[in-house]
Amino acid sequence: MLIFWGLVFIVSLALLVKGADWLVESSEKIGKALKISPFIIGVTIVALGTSLPELVSSLAAVFKDASEIVTANVIGSNIANILLIVGFSALATKSFLAVRRSLIDIDLPLLAEVTVLFGFILRDGQITRLEGLLLLLAFLVYLLYTFSQRGTGEGRFLPEELPTGEIAEVLPSRIERRKVKTPIEKLNFKVFFFLILGIIFLAVGANYLIDSVLKLAEILKIGVSVIAIFAVAVGTSLPELVVSVRAAAQKKYEIALGNIFGSNIFNALVVIGIPSLIKPLLVDNVTFQIGFPFMVVATILLIISGITRRISIWEGAMFLLIYLLFVVKLFGWF
Repeated sequence: MLIFWGLVFIVSLALLVKGADWLVESSEKIGKALKISPFIIGVTIVALGTSLPELVSSLAAVFKDASEIVTANVIGSNIANILLIVGFSALATKSFLAVRRSLIDIDLPLLAEVTVLFGFILRDGQITRLEGLLLLLAFLVYLLYTFSQRGTGEGRFLPEELPTGEIAEVLPSRIERRKVKTPIEKLNFKVFFFLILGIIFLAVGANYLIDSVLKLAEILKIGVSVIAIFAVAVGTSLPELVVSVRAAAQKKYEIALGNIFGSNIFNALVVIGIPSLIKPLLVDNVTFQIGFPFMVVATILLIISGITRRISIWEGAMFLLIYLLFVVKLFGWF
């Protein structure tokens, strides 16, 4: 049974991630065909797509009365986004990752504020509907602020000068890159086919993912939050990890960072906020006492590294070692 449910977990995770990709790609093409602003497409469809697997699986967990999976999944994803993606990407550069000034001025403070708000809400071991509404309102404020700060900044993707005087080729974030990507395509049957197929893959993948997590937890006699905070979180982050490491190895700096800030903010505010409106969420001891402190540490380290405008290979190695420590602590190996 362990092998069977392990395979179900892997297949459902693959369906979830691939379904999100197809849904985002199709929605983006439809948005372009309808002549919706590329920036609006970026901060809505593309940004949502990054955390879509986490959001859909969290909704499935709520409907299956396993709400503790939701916070575990979000915290695990945020930890993996920072420590794994940034860590491996920094090592792949063999030098350092450059950090855009806009990330320091806008995204770093917002990420810090969201982390503080998230911790304040988690403190009593549950997230009520009112607190979920507060998180969603905070996301609305974040969107409005992002629109006001970046809404007129399309096309400004010049290289930035680092503190040492070097010029680094810094790629814009995923959201910004979408502004200058593919030309407008005509709508056809294929676009709507993959849109529907993406929705089906998401629904089926999320349903069986939660079922497999519950069964594996029962078979292995460990908490469902342990599987969610580690295996589910890493699994949903693998596609971006591969893309980021490959880009970093090609000296296309900061592609690893461009999406982490927005993704972590979206996870904490929306992926938690929406499910909590359906049913109050529980936060178990493992998630609060181990997961959240590591998320705070990872966020602080990212902020400190970001302020210096570069993340060296040694900092990347430190990030990976901290993630290893997190896994060891999570499974109680010391």
